Amino acid sequence: MKKVLLLLLSTTLLILVACGSGGESESGSGDGESTSIKLAHSGSESHQYQIAAEKFKESVEEKTDGGVTIEIHGNATLGSEADAVEQVMDGSLEMTTVAADSSFANTVEEMNVFGIPYLFDDEDHVYSVLDGEIGQDLLDKTSEYDMKGLGYWEVGFRHLTNNQREINQPEDVEGLKIRVQPSDVWEEHMSALGAEPTPVDFNELYSALDQGVVDGQENPLPTIDSMKFYEVQDHVALTSHTYSPAIVVMNQGVFDGLTDEQQTAVEEAVTETTEYHRETLAEKEDEIKQKLKDNGVTITEPNREAFREATQDVKEAVSDRVPEDLINRIEEARN
Repeated sequence: MKKVLLLLLSTTLLILVACGSGGESESGSGDGESTSIKLAHSGSESHQYQIAAEKFKESVEEKTDGGVTIEIHGNATLGSEADAVEQVMDGSLEMTTVAADSSFANTVEEMNVFGIPYLFDDEDHVYSVLDGEIGQDLLDKTSEYDMKGLGYWEVGFRHLTNNQREINQPEDVEGLKIRVQPSDVWEEHMSALGAEPTPVDFNELYSALDQGVVDGQENPLPTIDSMKFYEVQDHVALTSHTYSPAIVVMNQGVFDGLTDEQQTAVEEAVTETTEYHRETLAEKEDEIKQKLKDNGVTITEPNREAFREATQDVKEAVSDRVPEDLINRIEEARN
């Protein structure tokens, strides 16, 4: 009898061990399994965010042989940019790309630096900052909020649009209700021009323009194109007043949970995407301008020096959030 009982016990233990040795869940990294990462953004199917996300997905999945897969969730389907940042910090979302100087600057306050008018001269100046020590120092700031700063994709130099009148001088902006990103530096910026700054979430901006909640907004040409703002805006002024990078962040715990090889693949894919993104968007610039004209939009090239003078005190308004040393380092990078 004892032999029978021992045999039954041994058989039961073998069955339990066998059942417990199955494959890992979809988010695990065992043999034959893949780690799935959701990447959320607020842009349309043709927005800069989506162009970058698709390239990143292709690169990561190729480099990891499918060991890491990327699920792209655009059009703010998982929430606004502020929501996405909050979700990445608490780990309910793995990854996002957002404008660094938008709601992201309410978390990492140093990112307000990208809202300071005319801090950057041109793309060469921008890229020397983002790709160098200054850019890395800013990425490292995200670690204080349970995020891994991976790099910068392109949003671009920003321009003013409205449906009321042409803009050639700063005084032409006075009295216009201009949508601003939800960060203090942008309210200070538009107030300096005599406009009425009105915060509106990006995913609600088209309807706000269409319904007259705001008269205008400011964004790069690829955004104006991809979000079809030209349908509800009559005038574009090429002010190039600031440059916005699309910061790329992942939840720190998710990044740490990847293997060393997968971490390297993700970082390399971000860098490859950055190069591809810049080249692709640069090629579209003239094409977009012609498309706007074809849709009846008036394009002006305002007096940028006058705009620079009118907004020169904005950096003082954010001096408690943006260290003077950071501004000086960026200005010195012009040389």
